[in-house]
Amino acid sequence: MAAPGNRRRFLFGPPGRPVPGVRRLDIATSQRRIAAVALPASDRWDPEDRARMYSQTTRAITVTVKPIYLEDQSSPDESHFVWAYRIKIENHGGETVQLRNRYWRITDSHGRIQEVRGAGVVGEQPVLKPGETFEYTSGTPLPTPSGFMVGTYQMETDGGERFDVAVPAFSLDSPHQPSRLN
Repeated sequence: MAAPGNRRRFLFGPPGRPVPGVRRLDIATSQRRIAAVALPASDRWDPEDRARMYSQTTRAITVTVKPIYLEDQSSPDESHFVWAYRIKIENHGGETVQLRNRYWRITDSHGRIQEVRGAGVVGEQPVLKPGETFEYTSGTPLPTPSGFMVGTYQMETDGGERFDVAVPAFSLDSPHQPSRLN
């Protein structure tokens, strides 16, 4: 048995053992728990690391995503793979906007789709004035070693106009995905 200081901590409980009050496939709960994980400095924003980032702009709102595979939260032998993703939302426009709702479409490598809808992100509905940025970290588990996510944020202007901002599709890759040659 591992010494108390050497035990693995799982965000969703040990694989194969349910955690009271937490459903294994409850994506919203999973995202909140991953948001609380402190990421190593190497997984923070690095402008030179564009190869691991995805970015898209809608109506002067730029959303940049950086996915990070969490080896220490995953259990590949039990088909449990976990990713965090860092999101940066930048308002390059001339009007103040508030993020009201989110929508995620999460697809695993077998084509199974989970959809998540909800108010705000990580418990907030941030207001971004022109030139302001909002950043947060969330995440998702999958039963496969790879997948992808895509989504939208519903924004609202001071005048009450609502519009969707695209979150770019981004790949969830792990070192456990078998390589395929074409």
